[in-house]
Amino acid sequence: MLVADDHAILRDGIRTLLEAQPDIAVVGEAADGREAVELARRLRPDVVLLDIGMPGMNGIEATRAILKERPETRVLILSMHDNEEYIFPILEAGAAGYVLKRSAATELVSALRAVVQGHTILHPDVAAKVVSGAGRRPKEAPTGRPRRVDGLTERETEVLTLIAQGLTNQEIADRLFISIKTVQAHRSNIMEKLDLHDAVELTKYAIRHGLISLDDD
Repeated sequence: MLVADDHAILRDGIRTLLEAQPDIAVVGEAADGREAVELARRLRPDVVLLDIGMPGMNGIEATRAILKERPETRVLILSMHDNEEYIFPILEAGAAGYVLKRSAATELVSALRAVVQGHTILHPDVAAKVVSGAGRRPKEAPTGRPRRVDGLTERETEVLTLIAQGLTNQEIADRLFISIKTVQAHRSNIMEKLDLHDAVELTKYAIRHGLISLDDD
């Protein structure tokens, strides 16, 4: 994994904590967002542990850049901030988890293992703000993952939902930080699995299965 924080003492402490675990290897450290993006490109870590408030390029911008190049990488945020102005943008950027620095000693290792396994991890204080704030967020900017449809992968379900919302292939690619070719491949796989033949049929299917509603904007 890659550790990115602008405080050297904190990075040293995190490295010491993580390297004591037999199943975790720290392959690099970054002192700012741009360096984190460059090291993620070169070192190809499974997980990037990222602070939000870094100089040059902040954690939100770095998360977007890292996942645009390597969508398979999992980004776990380690931050002192638990207010909505940070939480929602970083989750919308694609972060897989959010741990507060005050709880790092007890929660960080288990959070890392969880995100590697594909889970989304939020500190309880952060989760409470996500739940309370979700109702005030626009529907077109969901913070959670779509409900899975039988026979489709989680990513295919996500692509199906965005197709049904009327997004173009390019818009879906930009939203999910994947290439247009990947979107097209997902669309073809969805149509084949569901035996549907155009966007209208896909939209009707998404409505029937509760992925979107007729009231969605």
